[in-house]
Amino acid sequence: MVFLYSLAVRLYGLLLRLVAPFVPKAKQWVDGRRGLLPRIAQALAADAAPRIWMHCASLGEFEQGRPLLEALRRDYPRHKLVLTFFSPSGYEVRKDWPGADHIYYLPLDTAANARAFVVTVRPELAIFVKYEFWYHFLAELKRQRVPTICVSAIFRPEQVFFKPWGGFFRRVLQQLTHIFTQDQASAELLASIGVPQATVAGDTRFDTVVATAAAPARELPVVAAFVADGAPVLVAGSVWPPDVDVLTPSMQRWAGQIRFVVAPHEISEEHLQQVDAAVPGQVLRYSQATPATAAAARVLLIDNIGLLRELYRVGSLAYIGGAFGKGLHNTLEAAAFGMPLLFGPRYEKFREARDLVARKNAFVVHSAADAEPHIAALLTDTARYAQLSAEARAYVQQQAGATARILRSIGEFVKL
Repeated sequence: MVFLYSLAVRLYGLLLRLVAPFVPKAKQWVDGRRGLLPRIAQALAADAAPRIWMHCASLGEFEQGRPLLEALRRDYPRHKLVLTFFSPSGYEVRKDWPGADHIYYLPLDTAANARAFVVTVRPELAIFVKYEFWYHFLAELKRQRVPTICVSAIFRPEQVFFKPWGGFFRRVLQQLTHIFTQDQASAELLASIGVPQATVAGDTRFDTVVATAAAPARELPVVAAFVADGAPVLVAGSVWPPDVDVLTPSMQRWAGQIRFVVAPHEISEEHLQQVDAAVPGQVLRYSQATPATAAAARVLLIDNIGLLRELYRVGSLAYIGGAFGKGLHNTLEAAAFGMPLLFGPRYEKFREARDLVARKNAFVVHSAADAEPHIAALLTDTARYAQLSAEARAYVQQQAGATARILRSIGEFVKL
């Protein structure tokens, strides 16, 4: 099975190299790994400080691991932090993040790459965020007796680890020193397959969003002018074309009374033009806006990256995209600001989304007709929305604290 796994990993790398000339993200993936191990060795050669390594698949996992990284920086100041990403969408956005000392792509998971990387980095602790269980890296870390943990992990019965034919993948999990799960169900699933080294700690993302909501607001003159008249604001975050289709009838009907902030997940001209066409003549792109033009606009189209979490601060209701496609995007950033949520039907993989739906702080929509009553109610049922807002904020605050729990437990089996 190790041979088949290794072959599949190599074929994946070959496929990305073949499509790189035609697919920008694949090109970033390939270019970022060219000469990677020598670059890492050169950068670390003169640095004798002890190191902690955290790996994140992409940007979402980085935000999940970020509060733990920041806490490790505070509590272990003599250690250098090494941060790796698998995906360009994580690395390219955070490659200059000042909270880590060294930031790289993760080399392809071959036995030779894993050995060279671990020997070069020499981490005293390795941390994997949520998933990304790479066999050769975990095997090498165990071989070199490096304590290796996974944080904010969540498991479901339908995953391969829990299938009769999943023995190889169960052995991958058994190489971890400890797993900190988001919930009790995940810990029980792990125990059922002979992986007892698990502790329920919660989800570190709650710590991130609570801190963000408590931080001072950024000065955004365009946004301030856009919401200055006090009208209700719907913030549509990380939306894809099917999400825009759901919102279009409400934007056309209510744009005169409700302000709409629309942030596409991908800032491509095609996606931006779809929003432009939804409400012709009433959409203002953020990059072209001034406070004066924003005050007169009805729909503010966000055509850059990095503003979304601040935009939720001014919202009355949030629509979170992605749940008509591969899966729902981040709901917690909006909930932390006390926003009731709308999203599509593919949300079951996300515990916090299930919780919010069960609490009736979030509502599942299958079509524009489902969304319309919730959006219209912004104008007529302000008391109800005030209650939903308080409940959503309270839910997020009650779930915070995973970072502190993980830090306390790390000290029990890792001597840093």
